[in-house]
Amino acid sequence: MNLRIKLFTAFLGLVIIPLFILGIITFIVTFRSIETKYSQQAEYSLRAIGYSIRNVFHEMDNVTDNGIAKGVFQEALNSRNPDTQDLTAADQLELNANQRNFRSLLYNHPAIDYAFLYNIQSSRESKVITIFNKENFETLPYEEFKEHSLYREVVKLNGVPRWIAPREYPELTGTDSVFTQIRLIKDLESFKRVGVLFVQIKSWEFEKIFQSMTLGSKLRDTRFFLVNDKGQVLYDYPSELTGLVLDEQIRQRLVGTRDVFSYRGKFNGEESVISIHRLQDYPWTVVSVTSWRYLSQEVTTFAKWFVAIILVCVLTAMLFNVLFVNRITGTIGVIVRFMRKVEAGDLNARVEEKGDDELLLLQQGFNSQMDKINELFDQVKKEQRQKANAELRVLQAQIKPHFLFNTLESINVLAVQNEGRKVSEMVLRLARILRISIQGKEEIPLREEIEHLRSYLEIQKFRFADLFEYEIDVPPELMDCLVLKLTLQPLVENSIQHGFEGIAYGGILRISGHSEGDRLILRIEDNGIGISREQLSLIHYADTGNHPEVESGADQEGRGLGLRSVYDRLRFQYGSRYGLFICSHPGSGTVIQCVIPKSEWGKRDEAEGIARG
Repeated sequence: MNLRIKLFTAFLGLVIIPLFILGIITFIVTFRSIETKYSQQAEYSLRAIGYSIRNVFHEMDNVTDNGIAKGVFQEALNSRNPDTQDLTAADQLELNANQRNFRSLLYNHPAIDYAFLYNIQSSRESKVITIFNKENFETLPYEEFKEHSLYREVVKLNGVPRWIAPREYPELTGTDSVFTQIRLIKDLESFKRVGVLFVQIKSWEFEKIFQSMTLGSKLRDTRFFLVNDKGQVLYDYPSELTGLVLDEQIRQRLVGTRDVFSYRGKFNGEESVISIHRLQDYPWTVVSVTSWRYLSQEVTTFAKWFVAIILVCVLTAMLFNVLFVNRITGTIGVIVRFMRKVEAGDLNARVEEKGDDELLLLQQGFNSQMDKINELFDQVKKEQRQKANAELRVLQAQIKPHFLFNTLESINVLAVQNEGRKVSEMVLRLARILRISIQGKEEIPLREEIEHLRSYLEIQKFRFADLFEYEIDVPPELMDCLVLKLTLQPLVENSIQHGFEGIAYGGILRISGHSEGDRLILRIEDNGIGISREQLSLIHYADTGNHPEVESGADQEGRGLGLRSVYDRLRFQYGSRYGLFICSHPGSGTVIQCVIPKSEWGKRDEAEGIARG
């Protein structure tokens, strides 16, 4: 993963994602807080509504209790002419004090809509005694009421009021939106059942109660309605749901044991907060429903703003990544690419220095480091060259005393024998060897190297006449190729001095050359005694970067110095692809291949001239 992706991932992981998680947690907590707050408020309102409804019923209970206590209803039931007991009739002037007081009470209570009595003891066909008139309402005959289940419940209550909500028993109360009180009337002296009282009150008081909870409060979008245990809506303030049956899910919760509770569920297919309050002493339940969409408007707005802010942050992060992070990572990437160039061997790679911040310091540091590396590399190269030159001089110094002394001894022997022609030839060959050895050029044409080698071999052959024979097979087209001077002579010297040492047969030394592509291969092969594995490991011609530790003794020291010097010079001059490769086995002779780049003398001068120009 590159740095750009890491920075962008870190920004998302450490800023955006925590902010998003915090927003989600806040959103959930806020939603739950809103649900809890509105549930508590709705439950408080339901308690207030229930308290107000009970007060209305208690007030009417007190009214009928007053009429029972004053005997108004008993007198109406015991009257010889019950039809004259209508307390609303204005032409009745002869009323006792209790009747007048109760009549006044009824008129001062405008919520009463209708009132009548069923006479239980009368033998008349009509047992209905009207107390408070109501138009367009036909009372259920007593005989049918007596067969009704509600009659047995009223008798069982023994005078305790039984309230009926609108539309619960339309055959008894009609279809108007009224609440009806039914209670048993007893004689005050004998406590015998003498009648059943029906009192209907209008829904004005309930409208006031529900309206006060809806208008001018935070629950203006909350719907309140009254339902029975069967889930039927008995009263709905907007009168939209009156008479309908609630969903099964809500009906199941109506039979709970808790006095008041709230939950979140579906109402008419819409997510809502539903609160339920069971009225004490009455078989009804007050329900409030508030749309969750209304409650969550503020939170939804907050969520939209939060999402917008998150999107802005993400876009800002992407813009930051494009403008700033890209510049940082781009600069670092450029430096990394130049470092890879350096790894590939391009020590002249330099980064373009631009900017005015820490990135500029990084670029300058890279360039400064490369300059320092080049300086160190040049210094090491210079030291290696000096070392190679020193070894070459050591090799030359080694050759000169021994070889020069032996050659002069041979010339002296020829002079004593009056071999003037041979003396002249030996002197000329020695002069050629010395001339090539002391010239300042590092590289010479292969022709001169072969001439130098041939002069050396002729002198050695004169000294060791029957020891070896040699062959030189180098194509003429390779004679102009450049080689390091004194490359072949130390290798041939190694074969003569060590390969042919102590042999009882004639040695053969073959020097050949050929080219393979852009490489020049010079091969020195002898049939001498070969080199053991231990000696090869001491020569250590492989490119390990360490010089071999040769055994003590002049022979081993000279052998190791000659081969190692040629090997190091070739590797240093041409690189690790080139050098010496030795193959040998005891008793099977030795093959040494010298691999160097193929470069001709004329072309090298031309290339150097172009480079200088």
